[in-house]
Amino acid sequence: MNPSTDFLLNPVFLHGCVASIQFVFLFFIFVSWASKRFKIDRTLVPKQSHGCLFYKQTLFCSLVLSLFNLVLCFLNTFYWYRNGWTDEKIVTLLHAALGALVWLFVSVYLHTLFSNSSTESRKYPFVLRFWWVFFFLVSCYSLVADYVYYKRTHDSVSMFFVSDSVSSFMGLFLCFVGLSHKTVEESQNNNLEEPLLNSGVSRGELASTYENASFFSLLTFSWTNSVIAKGNKKPLDLEDIPLLANIDSVREVFPVLLNRVESLSNGGNQITTFGLAKALLYIVWKEVVITGLLALVYALSSFVGPYLIDSFVQYLNGHRDYENQGFVLVAVFFTSKIIGCLAQRHWWFKLQQAGIRARSAMVGVIFQKGLTISGQSKQGNSSGEIINFMAVDADRIGNFGWYDIWLVLVQVAVGLALLYKNLGLAAVASLIATVCVLLANLPLGNVQEKLQDDLMKSKDKRMKSTSEILKNMRILKLQGWEMKFLSKIIKLRDEEEGALKKYMYTLSLNSFLFWGAPTVVAGITFATCLLVGIPLESGKVLSTLATFKILEEPIYNLPESVSFFFQTKVSLDRIATFLRTKDIDSDAITKVPQGSSSTAVEIINGCFSWDLAAFSNPTLKDINIRVNQGMRVAVCGTVGSGKSSLLSCILGEISKISGSVIVEGSKAYVAQSPWIQSGKIEDNILFGKEMDRERYEKVLEACSLKKDLEVLSFGDQTVIGERGINLSGGQKQRIQIARALYQDADIYLFDDPFSAVDAHTGSHLFKECILRFLESKTVIYITHQVEFLPAADLILVLGDGRITQAGKYDGILNSGGDFMDLVGAHKDALSAIDSIKTSVQEHTNSSKNTNDSQNDEANGISGSKAQLVQEEEREKGRVGFSVYWKYITTAYGGALVPFIILAQVLFQALQIGSNYWMAWASSGSPSDQAPVTGSTLIIVYAGLAVGSALCILARGLLLATAAYKAATHLFHKMHFAIFRSPMSFFDSTPSGRILNRASTDQSAVDMNVPNQMGSFVFAVIQLLGIIAVMSQAAWQTITIVIPVAGTSIWLQQYYLPSAREMARIAGVCKGPVVQNFAETISGLTTIRSFDQQTRFQNMNLKLIDDFSRPKFHIAAAREWLGFCLDMLSCFTFAAFLTFLVSIPEGTIDPSIAGVAATYGLTLSSLQGWIVWTLTDLENKIISVERIFQYSSIPSEPPLVIASNRPDDQWPSQGEVNIRHLQVRYAPHMPLVLRGLTCTFSGGRKTGIVGRTGSGKSTLIQTLFRLVEPVAGQILIDGINISTIGLHDLRSRLSIIPQDPTMFEGTIRSNMDPLEEFTDDKIWEALDKCQLGDEVRSKEGKLDSPVTENGENWSVGQRQLVCLGRVLLKKTKVLVLDEATASVDTASDGMIQQTLGKHFTDSTVIMIAHRITSVLDSDMVLVLEQGLVDEYDSPKKLLEDDSSSFAKLVAEYSMRSNSSIKT
Repeated sequence: MNPSTDFLLNPVFLHGCVASIQFVFLFFIFVSWASKRFKIDRTLVPKQSHGCLFYKQTLFCSLVLSLFNLVLCFLNTFYWYRNGWTDEKIVTLLHAALGALVWLFVSVYLHTLFSNSSTESRKYPFVLRFWWVFFFLVSCYSLVADYVYYKRTHDSVSMFFVSDSVSSFMGLFLCFVGLSHKTVEESQNNNLEEPLLNSGVSRGELASTYENASFFSLLTFSWTNSVIAKGNKKPLDLEDIPLLANIDSVREVFPVLLNRVESLSNGGNQITTFGLAKALLYIVWKEVVITGLLALVYALSSFVGPYLIDSFVQYLNGHRDYENQGFVLVAVFFTSKIIGCLAQRHWWFKLQQAGIRARSAMVGVIFQKGLTISGQSKQGNSSGEIINFMAVDADRIGNFGWYDIWLVLVQVAVGLALLYKNLGLAAVASLIATVCVLLANLPLGNVQEKLQDDLMKSKDKRMKSTSEILKNMRILKLQGWEMKFLSKIIKLRDEEEGALKKYMYTLSLNSFLFWGAPTVVAGITFATCLLVGIPLESGKVLSTLATFKILEEPIYNLPESVSFFFQTKVSLDRIATFLRTKDIDSDAITKVPQGSSSTAVEIINGCFSWDLAAFSNPTLKDINIRVNQGMRVAVCGTVGSGKSSLLSCILGEISKISGSVIVEGSKAYVAQSPWIQSGKIEDNILFGKEMDRERYEKVLEACSLKKDLEVLSFGDQTVIGERGINLSGGQKQRIQIARALYQDADIYLFDDPFSAVDAHTGSHLFKECILRFLESKTVIYITHQVEFLPAADLILVLGDGRITQAGKYDGILNSGGDFMDLVGAHKDALSAIDSIKTSVQEHTNSSKNTNDSQNDEANGISGSKAQLVQEEEREKGRVGFSVYWKYITTAYGGALVPFIILAQVLFQALQIGSNYWMAWASSGSPSDQAPVTGSTLIIVYAGLAVGSALCILARGLLLATAAYKAATHLFHKMHFAIFRSPMSFFDSTPSGRILNRASTDQSAVDMNVPNQMGSFVFAVIQLLGIIAVMSQAAWQTITIVIPVAGTSIWLQQYYLPSAREMARIAGVCKGPVVQNFAETISGLTTIRSFDQQTRFQNMNLKLIDDFSRPKFHIAAAREWLGFCLDMLSCFTFAAFLTFLVSIPEGTIDPSIAGVAATYGLTLSSLQGWIVWTLTDLENKIISVERIFQYSSIPSEPPLVIASNRPDDQWPSQGEVNIRHLQVRYAPHMPLVLRGLTCTFSGGRKTGIVGRTGSGKSTLIQTLFRLVEPVAGQILIDGINISTIGLHDLRSRLSIIPQDPTMFEGTIRSNMDPLEEFTDDKIWEALDKCQLGDEVRSKEGKLDSPVTENGENWSVGQRQLVCLGRVLLKKTKVLVLDEATASVDTASDGMIQQTLGKHFTDSTVIMIAHRITSVLDSDMVLVLEQGLVDEYDSPKKLLEDDSSSFAKLVAEYSMRSNSSIKT
């Protein structure tokens, strides 16, 4: 060493210099603090919250340094006062005293500056940041100088060494804060400015912190600090989470993926699974390359430890090649661990980033396909199945770790090279054994793929059925069928559970084989060494064991990786199959710009079919029509004649076999079954167009919506529930018409919308909408009301898929045919009105029965204002221990848990024991004698290996059993609670939320939660084992482990609140994605007719990004925590190794120290794995929490009350007595029925009429107890229906509902879901409802298929099936809720005759929009705003011309007579 530079390594000189610099800094900071203080006092700035990065931790660190230096100062003063003073002691004392003062002033300065800061986030002053960096560098340099001085002089460890060690550690943190703070502030400034600069960021949203982060911030993940810090102060909301970077936003990646899929589809829908995988790779190839490189760096750095462990043991044995070799080894160990940790953290983050991007783009592509799918393809893929593509398959693709399999090969190759270096030719045995293990994956992989495929198919069938049942829960409740359909779901789940059980036990077998594989391979390797005479030295044995320990993880995970590969392949296959389904034929119609000619619609020689397979029997044939601009065209015909299909061919929805369709201008379509979006009424009417207040008001007036909006608490801002459940059928239909009118299209297509509204409203709508509002437009309307036909310029009469008659009203009326039958039925209905009027004129005195007292009473009743559909609830705060405990004890009361833990503890103990045995029983060097013989060495090792493998088998089987039992129990409990919940739950809960729990959350409970919980517990046991081993080698390690463990726990607690809330937000944000998709699929025809596909896709993309935002930041925050913990574990391991090389030779057994070092190599990866599994478990356990949430839904009253069951003959008379009935749909909603009192006499027919929204359907729902009354009661034959079981009530009543419903299955299962009747009875009922011949013409007869929602049957035919059901059931009380709205007048007459013939002695309660349907009733009840307006016989009510009913009949009669010209 050069004497001229010796002073630079002299601790006394160095600390003297530092003391001088501290004095200068002290003076400078005092002046700076005084000026700041004066300035703050002068301006009197109010206090604000601290926005600086790690402000509290920085302040705490400064105070600790001040206190440490003060303690050092006092200790030195008292000790040296007795022992005399030297230059070194004086400098040390001065250094400590000035240090205490400096850090005290830094603390005061920080507190003063930031407790009075006028800005929300203020950067640390440059002087502080400069000082922190300088302090850290000087402390590190001084520590090196202390060490070199100590090695040269061999003095005892000086006080300088202690001081510099603490200063370096604290300085590292302060340096990190000082360097990273600038980035935080910049990102916060960007958050303020970005909404003004970037139109893509709306007000209130935070710009991406990832996109604006510096290199250092990206390296350390400190760009996530703002979210984590905010999550510690309050529960996070979506607005608190920054936006995604542009490269990760689905808006950027979806178009790219869509283009690639289209380019790889060979010019059509022919995308293969491989092509889809290539397209996905195209959008993430950069991340794939980066993750590949990072994974390679991690894999190579992980083998540095095993490579050096032999040298380390030899060093401890006294074989030293050069001076300071031990510290060089420690430095290399430490550097390789740091590089490995950084590579691993960024590898995992980049992988998740790519996964989120791939998932988002894939969901976008699936949605896009859903927008273009043909009607026939849609029947083959139910909405439930397509939801599974989005909710399960796309997730699986996003979670796929493509690197796993090739990385195993790299790790095995490097591991074998290392083995060859240590053991020579014995590595060949390792290679053969490893290849055998890898080859064993092939048959197991095939088995797993088949089981996974079976599992997904079973899940699809269950979700398809669940989706359909949820849509039709109202009819199931009305009929009392819900438990029967629950048993159907349970049966489908049983099939799924069979596949799930096999799959989980197969995984257990895999775990047994592969967890045992590394030990078996090691045993074979060591046995080969003995056979070929290769000496087993402890260093080489430990290096070999460390190599196998590194290989453990990839080989352990290999079965799971292979399994996941096949799962992902199955998902890709399924999605590719879906993408190959047929789209709607873009050439089906020729679109021409408006104004090109005088023709609006022209069909020439058109032949169309819904099912292209049935080519010989098309739905529509020989269609030739020409509609000129501004014409009104009416379409009529009997049920099933093809009226709706005619509109579909103009819309391009039905497949064209031959001919041509030309459509000029834009279209607007109103469907027969109303399709309403969840959301505000205003949004439903505007349907994506800008608000034009004048036109909007005209539309509301034309559609008679103003009065309805006045009644609703929030007017047009009222949020409509799913499928419009908080609106009446008429209100839904009028909103649909308003939507069409507001669009200002060129051609309007109406599919019989007037049937769903009452006669008065229907007349008003036709007059105002068709005749006036759309006077200059082309209108094609289907109608069953003959009175609307004369206004048409052209009438088309359809029969059996052909246009049988066409012309003006008078022309085709004289020609006879089908049209005469329709008009004749209408005339018969009118003659009934005339006969009643004639008889009325014979009476002069009559009275109208009104109930004025009810009106007075109702005036005092009001409902509180609140929307029906509320935001989805989410728990806040940490997931309670009770959730974990309830889940653990779900299976067998938790009896298996202790045995699972015991099996893992025994496995860990046997593993450590086998390693100890190999290290102890091997020779220290070639010259040493081994303690035992070679055969004993291998036999004991083999025994320990077999024992550990059996423990793994027991653990796997027990875990699979407990997981399967828990999943089964939770599924049954949740579904029972859902099916038994009141109708109000389904009214206020979008089905997407329920489906999300039944698919995504249930999948997590089936597979992820038990595996994550097991992994966490097993990893903790492994960590405790490592700490025990390291502590045994050097108990002093405990002094490092305890503070590091405390810091780790603190970091975890700091991180968890944010991670937990983001996971919950992600759970809540997934529901709207599913919900929006389900709604879009059901309203596809309407969306396409308005050309709104782009708007709906944009809405979907926004919802996807809202879901991806928390997912992305969860991944980043987890890696931030992993990075912090990795650094701590690396320092712990480095300190442990430093201690081992510093202690005198011979103090510790080198073999034991080598085993401890071997286990210490996996410390950081294991700690990272614990964090990963714990946070993943915290996120996944939320699925359990959400299932528990739906398992405790308040239930409906009992199905059967054993103590109060009515006798078998009840009701014998059928008298319904309603007393002071008050009903509201929810506690926060206004009353709908407001004190209604009336009696329906037994065996008589009562018609209920009234304006739309007057409470007609609500009265029926209360009769069936779908809604429980707030006050009052309903008596049937003297029994209060609220006192008996729901099943006893609903099974004794019959109903034909407003919305005709059929379920997927067969005609038989639809007619008789409870399987109570013979085929003869079913045929008899079908004949009575005029469907017998139609069913007989089908190939399957009673087994003829019915697709989802009965879409392969017309709406009228579905209504006749509902009639057939009640004819089979034949009860004493029958309710018709607008049952004939979807059929023509002739069919209506037939239905009335059938009911009159077969229900002569029954009480019939009928809500009807056709006045003719209620004229032959014994009594008529007129409702107005939830009260009885009139209640008497039709004759008596017609006697008073001023009565509401008389006015209604007069209007109907006048309208019909004026329109029919005979």
